Order: sequence, then structure tokens, then C-alpha cells
Amino acid sequence: RLAAAGHRVGLLDVDIHGPSLAGIMGVKGLMDVTEDKKVCPIKVQDNLKVVSMQSLMRDSDQAVIWRGPAKSGVIRQFIGDVQWDSLDFLIIDAPPGTGDEPLSVAQTIPEAKAVIVTTPQDVALSDVRKSINFCRVIQMDVIGLIENMGPFACPCCGESLSLFKSGGGQATAEKMRVPFLGTLPFDAKVVQACDAGQPMRLQSDASQFISALDGVVSKLRAALSP
Repeated sequence: RLAAAGHRVGLLDVDIHGPSLAGIMGVKGLMDVTEDKKVCPIKVQDNLKVVSMQSLMRDSDQAVIWRGPAKSGVIRQFIGDVQWDSLDFLIIDAPPGTGDEPLSVAQTIPEAKAVIVTTPQDVALSDVRKSINFCRVIQMDVIGLIENMGPFACPCCGESLSLFKSGGGQATAEKMRVPFLGTLPFDAKVVQACDAGQPMRLQSDASQFISALDGVVSKLRAALSP
């Protein structure tokens, strides 16, 4: 949505063991390297570029079996040795938890800010509270919390349905004293579009999701405005 609004956006997937961003964005093939050994991100659009571990592997099912130092090293390279050019936003997708990946990002980009994403059930919210406390320990600002896979309108009767429960994200945000950025409803069309590598084509077919996402993006832009 940021790219659609005209911003120059980079997407970086630092999930080394289970990268999924390239597949979701429909990115195929390997990344090129410039003469001065800078990695070239793969363009999805003129103002949207993607870097993922998956784009370094010839076999997408290859297992990456690395310890912490190796993961930290490649994450630093993804940030510093990639020809991102001028960006308005660099969005870094990290795996859940408090491991090497988010810590490496925080150490490499001291001014980085966190957006915490959760699903509504208690098991996920317990991990989210740990992630928020992790950010506080390493002094990373938390922009806010997003609840994903929230209640959605039944396609048959319009009644609000919940896959898990509702309100857990907002309650956790209030308890942990971080801004609540909104709830994204579950939508099967979003799942299908991401599996097909075509999330940019989502418009009227997922209007409830797109409307909620636009609200979240507006809050993010406001929080990041000077």
C-alpha cells in the first residue's frame, strides 16, 4: 500500500530458515550482483524492491542450517551490501520471537522501529508480550501492534465470525502500553493472492481487508511523520 501511494519501498525478509516473502510477492530467479559486489534487489515494481534468502537459493526447498553468527552476518550484508538506492521505507520482515534475526537488525540499524504483528489467541499473545519486552530491553521503539486474522463478515449472512477470538490484540496493546494500529480481518482471497504471488492485485475482491489495511498504513505513516 505504501508503494501504491508512490513511496519508494524496500522489502527485506530476514527469516533465514523459512523465507516466504519472495513467494508471496511473486519473485522468481536469483538476485544479480554488481561489478562492485553489491547485491541487486529484485524489482516487483519501479518503486518496490525485494530481498530474500530464497532469492539466493537455486532450490527453494533447500534447508538452511546455520548458527547465529552466520545468520547475523548475512543479515548485515542484506542491509549494508544491497544496492537499495534511495528509499522512503525499508520494511524488514523478521520471524516471530526474540532470536538472532531481530537482534541483528537492531544492532545494524539502531534507528529501526518495530511493528508487532499477532493473531488473537492467547498462545500468540504470550509471545507478543515477550517481543515487546525484548524491544524495550534493546531500546527499540515500538510503533504499535497489529492484530492479524481477526473477525470477518460471513459471506453468506454478513454475521461477524472469529477464527480464534476477538479483541486480544487491542487488550494486549493496552496492557503493554503500546499503540494499537488495528485489526486485519481474515480473508480467503488474501490467502489465495499470496499463494499465487499476486498480492498487489488485491482490490475490490478483498475490500474489507484492504480498508482495514489502509487504516493501519495511515496510522503508520502518521507515527513516522517528522
